[in-house]
Amino acid sequence: MKLRTFAICAVAAGASTAFLPAISFAACDARSGPNTAALVELYTSEGCSSCPPADQQLSRLRQALDPAAEAVPLALHVGYWDYIGWKDPYAQAAFGERQNWLVRANQRKTVYTPQFFVGGAELRAWRGGFRDKVRQLNAVPAAAAIRVRASIAPGGALALDAEATTRAGAEPAALYLALAESGLVSKVTRGENSGVTLAHDHVVRAWIGPIRLTGGAARVQRDIALPAAWNRAGLEVVAFVQDERDGSVLQAVSASQCAAS
Repeated sequence: MKLRTFAICAVAAGASTAFLPAISFAACDARSGPNTAALVELYTSEGCSSCPPADQQLSRLRQALDPAAEAVPLALHVGYWDYIGWKDPYAQAAFGERQNWLVRANQRKTVYTPQFFVGGAELRAWRGGFRDKVRQLNAVPAAAAIRVRASIAPGGALALDAEATTRAGAEPAALYLALAESGLVSKVTRGENSGVTLAHDHVVRAWIGPIRLTGGAARVQRDIALPAAWNRAGLEVVAFVQDERDGSVLQAVSASQCAAS
């Protein structure tokens, strides 16, 4: 486990479901359910030798949960270990910033990889704790409702249209959108994982948000360019609403393989 430590300080909050069958563009219209789906975030790095087991755990998340569990997995790669010798090709600075914010929201002091958050709360016992945590969240009526639609725009970009509402008392809250890709493979040639071939699923490639809910509602429409190197059959669109005070995720939804051709 790799650690980064900092003192807690005041910070402004800046900051259904997975495992659905493939959805074609013509029918890509996903709506969240009545109960809370568990957003599972993994903060990971290809420059971290202790991260591959966590990456594998995220890929096998379905097997760790109850058959009817509602969970939405995302892998957010961070770049703060790039200096060790290997530059993570999937890392974005925004993900390190989000991880820092989540740690503060959880009233913790340590940022590290691999680090899991479920429903916005840190899960340290991730090797055996997913089933109970997801079950707990799924039993809670959702405090937000989300609808996300996707289609291919005339120019070939992915056109996203998402809207969210919250019940009374659930603000301040923000809407986020992520486009993730599964089936990625990297051959690492330097750093702690030198000589290792790594496989990744649910890797966030594009990130939109936070979009602040006003009057209990928010809507975002955005076109995302799809580079030729991205595997459209492995893409999934995720939307979630998060409490900006404590980081708790009020609801999440995934339109799996929404960008499949």
